[in-house]
Amino acid sequence: MSALWPYLIPPSAHGAEDIRAVRADGHRITFADGNVVLDGSSGLWNVNLGYGNPVIAEAIREAATQASYLGAFRYENDYARLAADALVDVCGPGHYSRVLFSSSGGAANDAAMKLVRHHHALAGQPDRKLVVGLRNSFHGLTFGGFALTGEDLGQRLYQVDQRLIRHITPNDVQELRTLVERNASRIAAVVVEPVLGSGTVPLSEEFVAELVRLRDETGYLLVADEVATGFGRTGTFFASQTWPGQPDVLLTSKGLTNGVCPASAVVFSGRVAEPFVTGDAVLVHAETQGGSSLPSAAITATIGEMHRLDAVVAGQAVAARLDRAITDLVANHPRVTGAAGTGCFRTVHIAGADGEPLSGAGVAELVARIRRAGAIVHPGPGGVQLIPALTFAEAEVDELIDRVVGGLERKDLTPSAPTTSAASNPPPANE
Repeated sequence: MSALWPYLIPPSAHGAEDIRAVRADGHRITFADGNVVLDGSSGLWNVNLGYGNPVIAEAIREAATQASYLGAFRYENDYARLAADALVDVCGPGHYSRVLFSSSGGAANDAAMKLVRHHHALAGQPDRKLVVGLRNSFHGLTFGGFALTGEDLGQRLYQVDQRLIRHITPNDVQELRTLVERNASRIAAVVVEPVLGSGTVPLSEEFVAELVRLRDETGYLLVADEVATGFGRTGTFFASQTWPGQPDVLLTSKGLTNGVCPASAVVFSGRVAEPFVTGDAVLVHAETQGGSSLPSAAITATIGEMHRLDAVVAGQAVAARLDRAITDLVANHPRVTGAAGTGCFRTVHIAGADGEPLSGAGVAELVARIRRAGAIVHPGPGGVQLIPALTFAEAEVDELIDRVVGGLERKDLTPSAPTTSAASNPPPANE
């Protein structure tokens, strides 16, 4: 058995050949047992343009040859400058002005919480320390992001400090108003996913409008965690671009490099940057690989490929086909009870044999059955998530649905493949 300790599966499942991936091409993954399966999860929601994009690969090769490591730790480099400028351009150059690079979505959330608290301290409001998130949200498993995550994934077990974190119910406008009214001068930021990743639950227009109104009225910073929803996943380049007021801080990762390099970014407005610039203040955050040459080259190339392939428009077509297929599935399959999400970021809710929503174990079993039927899907609360690449062909959307139906109707196996979601098998929270 390999020395590898993989994420979020029990030791008893380590080393299994049927979960050892050996190749990825287009929208398919080949495993060591010889199976070639359709990837309905875009990797881990990050391979938005499919596997093996040659332009992105060549950009990384060039950077590795010409600038194998140039960092942003007390230095700058041309690759990071180009990537930052390209990113501001697609986020909204009239509003955003600066980019802090990081290496993961969780680390970006950590950095953002430091940024917003430091901003308020420089602006003469040092009591603004509370950070507000949403229940059932996911912001990563680093200690800061883990504290902000609104799912119970074992934070007490790991002694994660949540004393300066508050959680409210998503889309509950009155609960939001009440919290802000009681803590208006203490809230540093409200951090939200435009679509909650765990259940693919979109924020309502009313809730978003109130987030923006209260931000403008009370002065907290609004942070959009677009780690999952960015880069065309929900129908626009970033989901928050449809909001009535833009966030002060935007977090992006996953699709940022099409999955080829660990990278994330904290993109922030001139309003957020201003007290740092005026006071010549240093934000104490740095990472060895943040803003280094290879991930930066991948970011610039990925943005270029998003434009060349008109990937946002392509994703809208995939989403329309997927929506029709899911609507038909809900109407005609007795075990499919509903759906959630938007764009190419959807959840299909499944009932068990007793008519009740699937448990975590039931979801894990269904994921394994769908895998045996020929597709990879991601587990979600009470069902499975369908997260195709923006570059899927219509026939591949239809194939994905067929594989889901095939998994629902298989009666001949006990799953050997483990769940890959902490939400389906969370660590104990009371130890």
